[in-house]
Amino acid sequence: MSALPAVAAPPVLPIFRRFLVRAPGLALAGLLAAFVIGLADTAWFRGHGLGALTLAIVLGLVVGNTVYPRFARRASAGVDYSRQRLLRAGIVLYGLRLTFQDIGHVGVAGVAIDAAMLASTFGLAWFAGTRWFGLPRSTAILIGAGSSICGAAAVLATEPVVRARGEEVAVAVSGVVVFGTLAMFLYPLLYPLAVSRLGWSATDFGVYVGSTVHEVAQVVAAGRAVGEYAAIAAVIAKMVRVMMLAPFLVLLAAALARGEPRAERASRRVAVPWFALGFVAVAALNSLVSLPVGVTAFLLDLDTALLAMAMAGLGLATHVGAVRRAGTKPLALAALLFVWLVAGGAAVNYFFA
Repeated sequence: MSALPAVAAPPVLPIFRRFLVRAPGLALAGLLAAFVIGLADTAWFRGHGLGALTLAIVLGLVVGNTVYPRFARRASAGVDYSRQRLLRAGIVLYGLRLTFQDIGHVGVAGVAIDAAMLASTFGLAWFAGTRWFGLPRSTAILIGAGSSICGAAAVLATEPVVRARGEEVAVAVSGVVVFGTLAMFLYPLLYPLAVSRLGWSATDFGVYVGSTVHEVAQVVAAGRAVGEYAAIAAVIAKMVRVMMLAPFLVLLAAALARGEPRAERASRRVAVPWFALGFVAVAALNSLVSLPVGVTAFLLDLDTALLAMAMAGLGLATHVGAVRRAGTKPLALAALLFVWLVAGGAAVNYFFA
């Protein structure tokens, strides 16, 4: 009696197989994100404007340069997925933090101030970074995006558009963290001077804070240190500035495509970042539809978790040695942009006030 033919085991579904490969890295990034989210919610860290995104990259860098190399081979797929795919989803959900109606609270002048600061800061970063400091264009763009729009979130959103390396992203985020933290302590000291010399109200100063300080958490901290009216104006101005991230990314993608050699330009269409368009779509939905409070709270928490995982993944994938090899030039560019944001931002705000 002949033996029955062996039955081949059904192949593992590709999606499930990819999940198994990514699971260790996703679990690690998720664990770090959960820890920093809880840490950022404590009174001390809230009071000092150290949000979950900032803490996530710091902790990711610590773990990434100590114990992570021992099991990086198994976790790298999930870590890369966190800092790339989860980032894009987080940027889309970031649109829930703004409605188009918010623009009316800062007026045309507030929008003009935000636009002027974005354009001037980013233009200075591109020019000075490549001409004066001799940095790669991608590095200058990342530092400029982080300084001119919304800090680490803007750096992470710009990274796939410029196809930057991990160490370039880490350097740009480091500059945002250093000078954004310095801004939190400097701006409240400038408030009495703005009132006495420039005749600004608390609301005027709040718009100044929101249009020039890097991170949302840092804007909240600096605004609250001045007062409630300044804090409200600062957050609205900052969120209008955040909303400019989407058109900025679309224009940047088009500009980089035009700058390519003719042969490459002919064979490639302009890469429109879908997550930027998704960001605008979610902001529009948030403007037109009143979502239940519980749903909005859940989605905002999810957004924070996704972005924190992306930041943790970035830190895990970044080696301090590579950042150190980048030298002092990126930090010098971030310092120059910080000086412009403080001094030039005061001039721009005074002109439009």
